[in-house]
Amino acid sequence: MKFATTALKTSFAALAVSLASAQAVADDHAEPIADESADTEFPLTPQGAADFVAKAEAEMLEFSNSAAHIYWLQATYINYDSNKLAAEYGAKSTLMSVRYANEAAKYAGIEGLDAEVSRKLDKLRNGISMPAPSRDGAAEELSNIATKLSAQYGQGKGTLNGEPINGSDIEAEMGNLERSPEELAEMWTSWHNNVGAPMREDYIKMLAIANEGATELGFDNVGTMWRSGYDMTPEQFAAETERMWQEVKPLYVALHTYVRRKLNEKYGDEVQPATGPIRADLLGNMWAQEWGNIYPLVAPEGAGDIGYDLTDLIQKKELDAVGMTKVGEDFFSSLGFEPLPETFWERSQFTKPRDREVVCHASAWNLDNVDDLRIKMCIKQNADDFITIHHELGHNYYQRAYNMQDYLHLDGANDGFHEAIGDMIALSITPEYLVQIDMLEPDQVPSAEKDIGLLLRQAMDKVAFLPFGLLVDRYRWGLFDGSIAPENLNAGWTNLRTEYQGIVPPVERTEEHFDAGAKYHIPGNVSYTRYFLARLLQFQFYKAACDQAGWEGPLHRCSFYGNEEVGKNLNAMLEMGASKPWPDALEAFTGERQMSGKAMVEYFAPLMAWLEEQNEGQEAGW
Repeated sequence: MKFATTALKTSFAALAVSLASAQAVADDHAEPIADESADTEFPLTPQGAADFVAKAEAEMLEFSNSAAHIYWLQATYINYDSNKLAAEYGAKSTLMSVRYANEAAKYAGIEGLDAEVSRKLDKLRNGISMPAPSRDGAAEELSNIATKLSAQYGQGKGTLNGEPINGSDIEAEMGNLERSPEELAEMWTSWHNNVGAPMREDYIKMLAIANEGATELGFDNVGTMWRSGYDMTPEQFAAETERMWQEVKPLYVALHTYVRRKLNEKYGDEVQPATGPIRADLLGNMWAQEWGNIYPLVAPEGAGDIGYDLTDLIQKKELDAVGMTKVGEDFFSSLGFEPLPETFWERSQFTKPRDREVVCHASAWNLDNVDDLRIKMCIKQNADDFITIHHELGHNYYQRAYNMQDYLHLDGANDGFHEAIGDMIALSITPEYLVQIDMLEPDQVPSAEKDIGLLLRQAMDKVAFLPFGLLVDRYRWGLFDGSIAPENLNAGWTNLRTEYQGIVPPVERTEEHFDAGAKYHIPGNVSYTRYFLARLLQFQFYKAACDQAGWEGPLHRCSFYGNEEVGKNLNAMLEMGASKPWPDALEAFTGERQMSGKAMVEYFAPLMAWLEEQNEGQEAGW
């Protein structure tokens, strides 16, 4: 099993939340200076800047309410016409965003600006995922490429025993323990060859166009622009993420060392050597980003049997896709949140239609920025999707909580916040919680001696993901700033994965390939550092909730289901949206102003001690 990593879409070519969904602050590399001779609709005065912002917000809100339906259609009904409409709206939204970004730069240097206006100007200037330059045809070209890549991914297929297999099914089969190493290698190779490789030239072209656009906005490159969206300088943000990684890296290395030994015992030296990196296709996931599917292979004797299987419980309760979603809604209701609107149940895509191609990658939407909330999934009756549902609903409840904010503040405090909320709820899916909702009998609750098994199972997803969550954007930062050259497009990806994750491909790869393109977020232009932040923030939020609930047992056993005081405090943070710097929002719920991996380390402390015992005499790292 695995925790599916999902996207809250922020690219303008595939809008799922709002045109304002990318958090942004001014870039210290290019401080805007008011040009008194600039051609602007409003005067270059504090009041003129306020009037400009008000007009921009009104126009963007109106456009997003129409465009969102086009993007929804293109994601849930892929054909020539929906692709064409999405490309047209993508071009229009990009042009609008670039126009407002350039205008915002003219106003941002004015002295005496209202603090709120200044913050919104920064968001307008920096909030474009892939900016197009102003030259004729560039926005249309960028949008066409982005739409083409998105459709290619949605229609992508691999093979299993020579037979075609689609994206959602091949993901599931990669976690099938009955598959041989040869079958796993076939699926891994065919997916990366068929999906990623054909994108290579278009992706390189898209990078060049976007970098040209970022330069016009005063940035060194797109990577610098992305790192400017965290209420600190790009350099400070890069350093902060590295600091957080160092806090949790020893836990990952210990897990890697243990899992590698177990895989070596299972497959032998020819398939998986006892030292060095792990073969990527053996970890139960197409991208080796989460390893929970192979838990039965590494489960320690005695501690490995946790006493129940969540997939079995779901099937025994005969919960279909809607029923599983209802359980997720109930958790939020128990905290005091209002039920989801009826339109959510009428308009969401819960399962994969039989009659058309869709993007199955799970995502959460608010199409009117008020309460037209939806999720888009291809739900299967298993634990993975049960937890993913909680994650997506976290986005929806966050979207609704801040829907009274101004348009440019309709977003999370930073993008990691949005991803962390649902996962914080999912951490509370403990055995005790399953008893509370009548999915588990009290006598099935595992005793304390099963805690290592429970924690190892969690770590196979939560901890295993951390380096992948960090390297995806580090790879793109390298592409954007040229430190990874186009002729090293594939080698750059493979090298980073080996450096951070300690994994290698199952077969030789060359520069004919583009393995990164076989990961949804790369062709989808969805920034990925948010997921790294979210993996740490969810534990920080979870510990705060457990402290507020008065929990006194081991942190990993805590469930705050039914605690309306926690819900009240949580909502106080959610309803702030992006109206304040993220340290203010973090402090509102946790009392802390710095993101940290310390809560995760505390959560897994018993497992870390156990892993160190198991790894005695083993060669750590790769």
